[in-house]
Amino acid sequence: MKIKRIVANIDTPDIAAAKVFYHDVLGLDLLMDHGWIATYGSDESMSIQISFASQGGSDTPTPDLSIEVDELEACYKKMTDAGFEVVYGPVDEPWGVRRFFVRDPFGRLVNILAHLS
Repeated sequence: MKIKRIVANIDTPDIAAAKVFYHDVLGLDLLMDHGWIATYGSDESMSIQISFASQGGSDTPTPDLSIEVDELEACYKKMTDAGFEVVYGPVDEPWGVRRFFVRDPFGRLVNILAHLS
């Protein structure tokens, strides 16, 4: 058996609220929309991963999602310009990433990160 995809499902009565955060700011494509569910993603090859954690590292809360981006500072600016609440960082972590935590429209804690070169 081969795992082909892992999808995070976030329960919300306001599916349209995801558009600004996940599509407009992060640039994910709308892959599916049935009215009761909207799926954002990318046709680019992405790694399949699932993590289990007792904390978020550096004694932070465990984030609900982690999203790796290629330009962290640009993403940070888009998030703050759009009015999303940044609750940690940006900070360079000792394990080789630069990251910040932000609350999505549903209150989920999202870890936005880029690997340091």
